[in-house]
Amino acid sequence: MTVRCAPGRTGIRSAKTAGVQRTGCGEPASARYSKMGRVSQRWLISVTELSDVLRSSPSSGVVILDVRWTLAGSDPHGYAEGHIPGAVFVDLDRDLAGPPGAGGRHPLPDPEALQILWRAAGIDNDASVVVYDGGLGLAAARAWWLLRWSGLGQVRFLDGGFAAWTAAGGPVASGPSAARESGSITVTPGGLPVVGIDEAAEIAADSAGTLLDARAAPRFRGEVEPLDPVAGHIPGSVNLPFTELVDGDGLFRPAPELGRVFASHGVRAGTDGAGSVRADPGSSVRAAASCGSGVTACHLILAGAVIGLDFALFPGSYSQWCAAGRPVAVGP
Repeated sequence: MTVRCAPGRTGIRSAKTAGVQRTGCGEPASARYSKMGRVSQRWLISVTELSDVLRSSPSSGVVILDVRWTLAGSDPHGYAEGHIPGAVFVDLDRDLAGPPGAGGRHPLPDPEALQILWRAAGIDNDASVVVYDGGLGLAAARAWWLLRWSGLGQVRFLDGGFAAWTAAGGPVASGPSAARESGSITVTPGGLPVVGIDEAAEIAADSAGTLLDARAAPRFRGEVEPLDPVAGHIPGSVNLPFTELVDGDGLFRPAPELGRVFASHGVRAGTDGAGSVRADPGSSVRAAASCGSGVTACHLILAGAVIGLDFALFPGSYSQWCAAGRPVAVGP
């Protein structure tokens, strides 16, 4: 494994000059990333915070997962070309989903298989885990969701992902994953809620419920469909493209802005109105997230968690809906 700094950089410093993060070589990181220094939300970590943890305590035991993936598939070659030192590559299609079929293109993996995966990555029951990917965080959000569904409580998403890390001058390693000592986690499924196809249909049809769809607007409206056999959306679902939750650099918007985005789509925290998310654990699910196959929806769930909104995941999402021959709506 080879470790190097990003081109022209020698490492991240946590100190800032004139509000702009500077790299070890003294040149300012891109002003676009000047807000990456600290994030206060429980489920997010900035590149500066992660760098501080790794630098101050190299043997801290933090497990870092790299989940390179696009709609074209997982990207082990991108990982081999460059990744955060010590990160373990995870293949979304192979490791973070079951076989495609009637349950959709990315159904939930078998808990026993997931336990083998987490243990191979060195994860214990009390481990602290950081996840990232090379894009806008969709694959990393899926890993974040599955880790929490498995029963882990200390899971954080690297805000801005690998692009933010390299833009800030973080060290980069190349080559295959280094061997890790096996972890001892026992997967306990159910740490986060899920809904099946029938309950998703009920939520979408209920005036007091909200089924969000995280896909791009043209796919939701049925104008294009690159992956599933029928274009459109689940009748009664509400389109909230995940891109509305991030800025142009792939960083999550500030919490107040996230709240306004969700509110504009009928979901508000701390109310009992239509479309609200109930905080009472004993109440039935009234808000859920979906997408094409249960990956991008996890990004909505993460954004909701950042501001205190709890959504269930419809794992099969639109791909399962199509496979089951359910009615499809088109238009806004």
